[in-house]
Amino acid sequence: MSTVSLEWFAYPPPEFAGGVVSVGNFDGVHLGHRALVTATRKLADKLGGPAVVITFDPPPHQVLHPGSGRPPLTTLTQRAELLHGVGVDHVVILQTSPALLALSPEAFFEDVIARQLAAKGIVEGYDFRFGRNRAGTNATLRTLCDAAGLACEELPQVKYRDEPVSSSRVRSAIVSGNVAHAAELLARPYRISGTVVTGAKRGRTIGFPTANLDQVPTVLPGNGVYAVRATVEGTMWSAAANVGPNPTFGEDARKIEVHLIGFTGDVYGKPMTVEFVTRLRETRPFGGVSELVEQLKRDIEAAKRVFA
Repeated sequence: MSTVSLEWFAYPPPEFAGGVVSVGNFDGVHLGHRALVTATRKLADKLGGPAVVITFDPPPHQVLHPGSGRPPLTTLTQRAELLHGVGVDHVVILQTSPALLALSPEAFFEDVIARQLAAKGIVEGYDFRFGRNRAGTNATLRTLCDAAGLACEELPQVKYRDEPVSSSRVRSAIVSGNVAHAAELLARPYRISGTVVTGAKRGRTIGFPTANLDQVPTVLPGNGVYAVRATVEGTMWSAAANVGPNPTFGEDARKIEVHLIGFTGDVYGKPMTVEFVTRLRETRPFGGVSELVEQLKRDIEAAKRVFA
């Protein structure tokens, strides 16, 4: 299994060729994406050859509309790891450029799918669009595949609880703090990664030291206190995390503060990954330090019950 980043006109390594391809952003690798991967894997096994996913960096809309970017659900590295984990052999990250976006649907198919990847088949979702101005549809794709002798499969809309699964739905759940629902749509807990930085060290003085997470490139859950699992230096800890401001001390800035239950030591400057399991309560101000301390005790006990 391997991942490569290429300009649109470049050939991937030989082992990427002669398989079945699926093209898309795949941000989050949610249930709908997993269905695409499963179908791609199945057709690749049938026809012989690798299961290959093509994704883009940056997302095309950021090139077409500069300044419209928002944090993704997954970094490219996370996305590739998740795709490999659910059955993809190889991931091609196409470097998004005006030249790539200017390709007609026919040119994208002929150059990237048929010539560079020498694909035997392609699998896409019901709403797939490709090529300049998103002019290519599944009908376009099927016509091109038929002419080139490629297998072509279109997957119907994937639903969960009678509603379509999409990256937008996952994002909405995360931003609203409903991380448990996001986990259902992702088939895994939502997680963020960052670096532990020095904070006010106030938690240590009141008996609840926290790791302050910074440089998080992905979407943050809505403000609140969560039961989480935190991994640092290869060890996973049950933890409680606060996302948001600290109104008790008059702080308005949003922060991610993680209390590792039972941990003693120094994690400053180290990378940390945090998996959000469930939201325990909203963020709110307290009348003073003693009231806050009592609530933190209840939060930690609640987190312990979640993981019991």
